[in-house]
Amino acid sequence: MRIITLNEDTKKDILSNLLKRSPDNYGSYEATVKEIVEDIHINGDNALLKYTEKFDKAKLDKTSMRVTKEEIEEAYKEVDSELLDIIRKAIVNIRDYHEKQKQYSWFDSKENGSMLGQKITPIEKVGVYVPGGKAAYPSSVLMNVIPAKVAGVKQIVMTTPCDSEGKVYPTTLVAANEAGVDVVYKAGGAQAIAALAYGTQTIPKVDKIVGPGNIFVALAKRNVFGHVSIDSVAGPSEILVLADETANPRFVAADLLSQAEHDEMASAILVTTSPELAKKVSDEVEAFIPVLSRTEIMRKSIDNYGYILLASNMQEAIDVVNDIASEHLEIVTANPFDTMTKISNAGAIFLGSYSSEPLGDYFAGPNHVLPTNGTAKFFSPLSVDDFIKKSSIIYYSKEALEPLHKDIEKFAEAEHLTAHANSIKVRFE
Repeated sequence: MRIITLNEDTKKDILSNLLKRSPDNYGSYEATVKEIVEDIHINGDNALLKYTEKFDKAKLDKTSMRVTKEEIEEAYKEVDSELLDIIRKAIVNIRDYHEKQKQYSWFDSKENGSMLGQKITPIEKVGVYVPGGKAAYPSSVLMNVIPAKVAGVKQIVMTTPCDSEGKVYPTTLVAANEAGVDVVYKAGGAQAIAALAYGTQTIPKVDKIVGPGNIFVALAKRNVFGHVSIDSVAGPSEILVLADETANPRFVAADLLSQAEHDEMASAILVTTSPELAKKVSDEVEAFIPVLSRTEIMRKSIDNYGYILLASNMQEAIDVVNDIASEHLEIVTANPFDTMTKISNAGAIFLGSYSSEPLGDYFAGPNHVLPTNGTAKFFSPLSVDDFIKKSSIIYYSKEALEPLHKDIEKFAEAEHLTAHANSIKVRFE
């Protein structure tokens, strides 16, 4: 890995390079995605089946698009019983964590006859997109479905690509069934997002779409945003490790590669105050890459978006960590809890040598759907809040409004909105 000494110029160059990975720079694909989305909007199932045959090489019809009960039962036979047990344990941890995020309606009454409040209502229909290209991601199913279930969403519709035989990954189907998905459809890519957003003769229109995907999925979500809600337009995965001389270089190298293997555009960064650690981590990374399975992907990720940044002191290291605002941040310092208090921008923070990033991906409980490309400066992880709506409640009796009505009328008149003022005034004529 390249080792770079931090200064203003190198920091600017690195941030610029990382931002090239943003979906905002996928312009060359936008016209294709827009055409697919419009085709689905106009032609519904016919267009969806056409794209499924074109991209997934599967010839389906309107009846075979929906995953049947028999297909789910068959999937259970194909999933290792030990893995099924692990999925169920993960569900308990994820549900317990998200249960603590639940919000409740509240009302505040005053003696003067007024009442204010907030009414919490779950979103009615949610669409969950699950990738199905290079690998199966049952963990993604759990992380997107469980907070929706905790929030009280009435219907959860899942779409995921099938193979050329019309079959969905068994682990994906089992995870969906265990998490409580109501219905699964065989559809992938931008066409699946459009189907969820606009509805087809077979797939119902939803109110919100969540779930990760490739460039086409990300751009399709951005295209339909406003017609439906979305979670975010996510970029490639990223990890940043903040470490001092106490860190284990082999652990750090392994953790960097845990994200580099996701995607050729994934970023893996170490920020450290220790030149010795920097050199050892670089050596460990080079030793690991040839012996792990996704060698070519990791190699491109590390060569293009992998950095070891040498800071002159811990404050400079913390400053660049906050500037980068990484999706995953591991803090491996002598006192990680103290260091954590100085971090303001990160999607998920992992503390200490034994809180490796995959712990969060699969099992600990916090959501692994996280803000990318620096958006951790203003976005949060997926949560129960993403699946609810808040309505303000206002009640005033005549007795509560009377001493205030002239103030409100004057405020409205100051904005030259005489009909607003009149709406209050007529009640006291």
